[in-house]
Amino acid sequence: MLEPLPSPPRPAMNAPAFEAKICPPDTLDARLAALPRPLVFTNGCFDILHRGHVTCLARARALGAALVVALNTDASVRRLGKGEARPVNALEDRLAVIAALESVSLVTWFDEDTPLNTILACRPDVLVKGGDWAVADIVGGAEVTAAGGRVLAIPFEHERSTTGLIARIQAAH
Repeated sequence: MLEPLPSPPRPAMNAPAFEAKICPPDTLDARLAALPRPLVFTNGCFDILHRGHVTCLARARALGAALVVALNTDASVRRLGKGEARPVNALEDRLAVIAALESVSLVTWFDEDTPLNTILACRPDVLVKGGDWAVADIVGGAEVTAAGGRVLAIPFEHERSTTGLIARIQAAH
């Protein structure tokens, strides 16, 4: 059974401006309409943000006028088999960190095992994943291509991974 989607984050009275980029899935249509095109979409866990993540997101944003990032919910991350201790950071925190990045126009979340429904809702012009993905294996690729869009895997410039980072931290203790 899927856990319920988290409630939309409630910005504090003096919340940082970047928190306005956090978009609950049920308000995605209205928020997408305000974004310029071409629209770039990517997704992931983005559990412990590192240089590989931010470089890939900056490269993704350079492919269009706006970048939407969809994050796996905590339950979705656990179903990916990354380990019981994952995610390290809760969805609310991961959303805020990604929203704070200059390259990101909007950040939302999905609870399914894949982001296909979110991709279909966003109708991106460009769908991207990191270089560890073969273009043929990118979820939603066939649908984006059929609609006239492009699907790309952004080559890694910095070999980093959250799993590797966690392993190094654990080995140090």
